[in-house]
Amino acid sequence: PIPDGPRVTCPLVALACARSGDKGDDENIGVIARKPEYLALLRQQLTPKAVGQYFAHLVTGEVECFEVPGLNALNFLMHDALAGGGVASLRSDPLGKSFAQMLLDFPLLVPIAWAEEVGRRGMNEAAGAAM
Repeated sequence: PIPDGPRVTCPLVALACARSGDKGDDENIGVIARKPEYLALLRQQLTPKAVGQYFAHLVTGEVECFEVPGLNALNFLMHDALAGGGVASLRSDPLGKSFAQMLLDFPLLVPIAWAEEVGRRGMNEAAGAAM
């Protein structure tokens, strides 16, 4: 369960790591919670609608989210995200490899206890593990 009480804003990278890539003109981002207890908060705040709004400047299609059982992970599929994808795209990242890094800046409202825990572990460690 997510602890009750006050919350602070933390980037997604504090609670998860991620990896992304293309599926033709679609973009795929896998987000893995650093601890199983973080998954409920990710489900609650990292919704397809929120991710779609976050990437509205790049994604013109629907955003879907799928759970990855046993891995404490979410898999986002963003349609019409790469301006054609691969050799058809004139974007600087036609294969969508940078999307995960962008998503790791997504702001989450995190219980203070979790933010303090992440702070003790160190944001540099969390950021390094995400790469």
